Amino acid sequence: MKWFDDGELHFALGIEDTFVPQSRAGERAIDEYELTDHYNQVETDLSLAVDVGAEFLRWGVPWYRVAPEPGRWDWSWVDRAMDQFRRLGLKPIVDLLHYGTPLWLADQFANPDYPHHVAEFGVRFAERYGDVATDYTPVNEPMVHALFSGEYAYWPPYYDGPTGLAHIATSLARGLVLTQQGIAQALGKRASFVHVDAGMRYVGDVDAPEHRDTVARLRHQSFLVEDLVTGNVGGDHPLLSQLGEAGVTDAQLAWFESNAVHPDVMGVNYYPLHSTEVFEAGVHHGGGFADSRPFFNAGADGLAEVLRSYAQRYGAPVMLTETCVTGSVDERLAWMDESVSTLHRLKSEGLPVVGFTWWPLFDMYEWTYRHSTGPKRDHLLTMGLFDLVEMPDGRLTRDRNPVADRFHQHATAAVSQSTPA
Repeated sequence: MKWFDDGELHFALGIEDTFVPQSRAGERAIDEYELTDHYNQVETDLSLAVDVGAEFLRWGVPWYRVAPEPGRWDWSWVDRAMDQFRRLGLKPIVDLLHYGTPLWLADQFANPDYPHHVAEFGVRFAERYGDVATDYTPVNEPMVHALFSGEYAYWPPYYDGPTGLAHIATSLARGLVLTQQGIAQALGKRASFVHVDAGMRYVGDVDAPEHRDTVARLRHQSFLVEDLVTGNVGGDHPLLSQLGEAGVTDAQLAWFESNAVHPDVMGVNYYPLHSTEVFEAGVHHGGGFADSRPFFNAGADGLAEVLRSYAQRYGAPVMLTETCVTGSVDERLAWMDESVSTLHRLKSEGLPVVGFTWWPLFDMYEWTYRHSTGPKRDHLLTMGLFDLVEMPDGRLTRDRNPVADRFHQHATAAVSQSTPA
């Protein structure tokens, strides 16, 4: 029996692991591990997760550092991290791709060889660390990838529009399939796959003629990559004509159908302050940071809706793989209590919810850092169980706050409830 089959609610944390190492005029590279000093503090950071009662840690691998040149692999820092996972008994859910490709891969996700390169990376990781790492997320939030790199022209390779989105989405999907197939072959039945995407919701004047078609497209589009990898983009799929107009061929779709892979757990990322976008009469936005729509705090109702929709659509247990609010300690405590309570309620109603993840373990820096020239402290997001505090000498300390204690209470209660008397 695997961990997600025991009927319990498992508690996880995550360390923000966005990597967009490419830069150009007016844009800085993003490496959250560098920004938060995780490279230097990895052993103690992983210990913090154990100290607050986490069973799992969603943790990513800096592909661009592991593969600094074609055919050359440098696992030295990852070896350090995985040794600590072993020592602590902390279970990683490995984020193999949390945005960003190696610097040498021309056109990034649009490179025709991208799917094979990312699959080789994933298989090499699994073969090296399969004794401790058996749970994998091949691609975190592939639809956010596709939007930022393929529709909004915000991240490399800076494609835009529906054609760009279709190109990037299908490339990411093919890479996900090949990665999962390769890891499954390498590890056999020990391997488990936690697919993760963002729960996206749209409210407001969604039925107005000026917005109706856009909202319908966005709602279907939020599932596109997962529909592709599970072989569910067939003749009656609502986006079939859009994909065809963008150059996706019947042969490509047939490949996905014959090579379908499925999640053992379907992970959903949900942020109550950001996951629900609002459409307004007479107002049109392109989306993304450059032209964002206003947000609506849908709270626990929105959380319950996205978890139910993914469970029903893909027939797999669901896990809340990221959630938090950016705000005061009191605001974070309130949302943690409300979201954990919501998951327990959904479980009692029969929904197969298997995990809760607070993201992140310690504070992080907003993606807007990439398009700024100011100091990173201007982009600090207060989200974590530990505050990042910049010392006069530039070191970053991790200062425990009451959110850590509350997480420990929830995680400990879950363990005690699952332990036979």
